[in-house]
Amino acid sequence: MPTYLSPGVYVEEVESGSRPIEGVGTAVAAFVGLADKGPVHEPTLVTSWAQFTRVFGEFVEGSYLAHSVYGYFQNGGGACYVVRVGGNGKDAAHDVPAQIAALPHAQLGGYVISALDAATGGGISVEVADPGEGASEDQFKLVVRRDGNVVEEFDKVTARRGKQNVQTVVNAQSKTIRLEEVTPGGALEKPVKGTTTLAATPAPAAPAAAAAPARLTPDDYVGNPSDRTGFGGLEAVDPITMVCVPDLMAAYQKGMIDLEGVQAVQTAMIAHCELMGDRVAILDSPPGLNAQQILEWRVDKVGYDSKYATLYWPWIKLMDPASGQTMFVPPSGHMAGIWGRNDDSRGVHKAPANEVVRGALSLEVQITKKEHELLNPKGINVIRTFPGRGIRVWGARTLSSDPAWRYLNIRRLFNYLEKSVFNGTQWVVFEPNDNALWAKIRRTIAAFLINEWRKGSLFGLTPDDAFYVKCDEETNPAESIDAGMVLCEIGVAPVKPAEFVIFRLSQYSGGASLTES
Repeated sequence: MPTYLSPGVYVEEVESGSRPIEGVGTAVAAFVGLADKGPVHEPTLVTSWAQFTRVFGEFVEGSYLAHSVYGYFQNGGGACYVVRVGGNGKDAAHDVPAQIAALPHAQLGGYVISALDAATGGGISVEVADPGEGASEDQFKLVVRRDGNVVEEFDKVTARRGKQNVQTVVNAQSKTIRLEEVTPGGALEKPVKGTTTLAATPAPAAPAAAAAPARLTPDDYVGNPSDRTGFGGLEAVDPITMVCVPDLMAAYQKGMIDLEGVQAVQTAMIAHCELMGDRVAILDSPPGLNAQQILEWRVDKVGYDSKYATLYWPWIKLMDPASGQTMFVPPSGHMAGIWGRNDDSRGVHKAPANEVVRGALSLEVQITKKEHELLNPKGINVIRTFPGRGIRVWGARTLSSDPAWRYLNIRRLFNYLEKSVFNGTQWVVFEPNDNALWAKIRRTIAAFLINEWRKGSLFGLTPDDAFYVKCDEETNPAESIDAGMVLCEIGVAPVKPAEFVIFRLSQYSGGASLTES
């Protein structure tokens, strides 16, 4: 209290009885995968698709990271963090500079053109020519010749970013050459017209340790918390609430990781989310599984049991902007975007199901209702096609065997409440531990929970039915006070989803009575 020595009027600022608790963000995804370029093992904040392409490059053949991030933003996702793994690039066999120098190559403007195979790389020339009719000023034609004969043509390509980017088109379609930027991420100009011949030069000497690994291992994904690599690097990023590893299946398809390696990485994902306690792992299934196979894989082979993990199946079919062809991709990135869209429109308490999957053309497998009845109780969230209603997410369960944590929205709601209370009550530390403090805590938390009840997050007609907050002499005996602890009990009644909607119909004989009294 200030000391007053002279007569007068004094104005003081005093704290209110309660301090507001601000709700934390609930939909910030983390993606771990293979990219064309960008920082390695460094969680990078990305808030738009344009920013992702600037930092990590365009769509890459044999990688699902870019497609998953694109699907994330397309389905309503906001900010996300991207962790690039895999050393020097999407395909270590082509990204090491020494290996490029060992092949026939030449520089064309801001690109280095190299032959894909040294044995067949002789006599290759590349011509920059005028494009066909209807082309814009910045477009051109790239003609590839071997021994004077035209073997490939790429018309109306451009140096600008986009689906017609010359590097994206050539690397996706060419069986003869490959393009790499001299300065990744730099601004590129249209190459000058003319013909360039590829020539071989001796490869510079380099230590073996400088080359990227020929294989990916589960350790590349799991990482190390002390080195801030893999999942370990995500421990230092507090806002993350979802973890996706779509390129785990890309590595599996390439033969870099077997099914045991897939299980090891997914187990590490679940362990990371359980350790952090504020995020959920979105798991993908291996490709090409039918209803019986996914059930056997889920129950007999992996047997995950965690309230911090969820599994979606089957893979979704979409258009690949790089090749112009359709392809199947794991659904985790699109599901993360749907979680964000659901949280923005309804709230984290609403189950992220019965939502349309934007960008999906069809599904890898179409299942029947009877097959779904076998998968849903095992925690497999099925994506289904409904006539006239599109492709929708038709499941919202975790992989937990505990009925209390069966539903995904319950787990995410508690993550939201716990983190919001944690962040909003830091002022309590080192305050005098007495009845006045206990009353402030009760008022602060009750005010926050009343707002959540009004939003529909909690069940009950009145606040007393929806929650309780207890912080008094009973929860804080003398022994706890002497130990410097304040204990506050909070009980909430979450709203659970109407997973099974039942209408009972019966015949009713209306009208006048058949007998008279």
